Amino acid sequence: MLFTGEFLQQNFSKSEGKLKSNMEIRQVMTDSRQFSANSLFIPIVGERFDGHQFLAQAIENGAVAVLWDEKHKIPEAYLEKVSFFIVEDTLKAMKHLAHAYRQLVSPIVIGITGSNGKTTTKDLVYATLHQAYRSHKTEGNFNNEIGLPLTILSMPRDTEVLILEMGMNHFHEIERLSKLSQPDYAIITNIGESHIEYLGSREGIAKAKLEIKTGLKESGNLLIDGDESLLQKEKNEENTVGIGFLDDNDVVLSNANLKDRATHFQYGATAFQVPLLGKHHAKNAAFAIWLAYKLSVTDEQIQQGLQELAYTSMRFEWLEGKHQSTLINDAYNASYTSMKAAIDVLKDLKGFSKKVVVLGDILELGEFEEQMHKQIGTLIHSPITHLFTTGDAASAITKSTKANGEEVKSKHFTERLALSEAIERELEPGTIVLFKASRGMHFEQFVEACREMPEQEKEEH
Repeated sequence: MLFTGEFLQQNFSKSEGKLKSNMEIRQVMTDSRQFSANSLFIPIVGERFDGHQFLAQAIENGAVAVLWDEKHKIPEAYLEKVSFFIVEDTLKAMKHLAHAYRQLVSPIVIGITGSNGKTTTKDLVYATLHQAYRSHKTEGNFNNEIGLPLTILSMPRDTEVLILEMGMNHFHEIERLSKLSQPDYAIITNIGESHIEYLGSREGIAKAKLEIKTGLKESGNLLIDGDESLLQKEKNEENTVGIGFLDDNDVVLSNANLKDRATHFQYGATAFQVPLLGKHHAKNAAFAIWLAYKLSVTDEQIQQGLQELAYTSMRFEWLEGKHQSTLINDAYNASYTSMKAAIDVLKDLKGFSKKVVVLGDILELGEFEEQMHKQIGTLIHSPITHLFTTGDAASAITKSTKANGEEVKSKHFTERLALSEAIERELEPGTIVLFKASRGMHFEQFVEACREMPEQEKEEH
């Protein structure tokens, strides 16, 4: 059980229908197609749909209560079947309910934002803290004004630690999410270029990410990327913790190296490893380690958690390619910062005679689109041997690489089939191929075309 009808009556005084103060709510849903016994249905009104139209389906699938917009007439046929709690706006009411439920359960709340690494850091924090605490985290992309309240409203009553990812496209979005969730600890993973189209500059992005402080408890800690120049002045603020490789950080990381498909590093004097590749993942893991120490989790529990890390598909996913080649599927999404990081990791990997980079467009860069893609081109050099690009914007990567006189076999493709065939011609033992582009480029299609089909799938075909 999440809460009772009495809790709903305390938060929404106006109600109609079949009311029971001892009614138990076991789940909150906005999708009427989802079966959930004893659930609260919240019909969201969007530009193209109105959830109020699906009340009958929601009741059929287990709803016993509903938040109901006062501008809609209540269907009399359902007054004896469900409790109606009348509100001015169902989305605002859901946020209010989430805030109230957060106060009722009163877990330690950790809010995470940043241009890149939010999901990875969320998974790392959960992996370490759930070794010692009953923990609940954001699933999938439930990190916006609808997803975050639903995440809060899905946590079990006995949750001790709540880990919330906070995403945004525009100013004031993080501010609203922070005020709603009131984090005890907040993390800014980094400042990149994501959504620069809407925020105008990296300085604007930094300002938007720092909005996470607005709801942070007065005694709470803000953890930041201490190597980021745009966050340097934050280091002087009380209760702010700078984490990074620079010597002036509160937590100094060192000796980061890649070995056996893991990143090994020193957190102060203690050695850790995380089953992710890239120096930036040492920093993401360090956020989790600092929190774990703060909450009295042991070194053994921390390392156990890091090794148990469950990682989202298409985020630096290692796959077996055709002809004994190796594929890295990092096509979940892309920004300039994450693409640079992926390329840097590929350069550092040992044991491959041929390194192929397949890149597509980075979206949502606005007026910075050509500049950013050209900068990516300057990163393409030995030990990378081949560069293949596709997409209108990504052509600038190939042009930039060639203009720099790099001895990399580079080609831009306008036809997806031709690109797929070109990649496959390079697949052989000793070859590793990195796929990286924004999600809208659908690079998973190239990955699947180059994969060595597992034996079970071969038999099914």
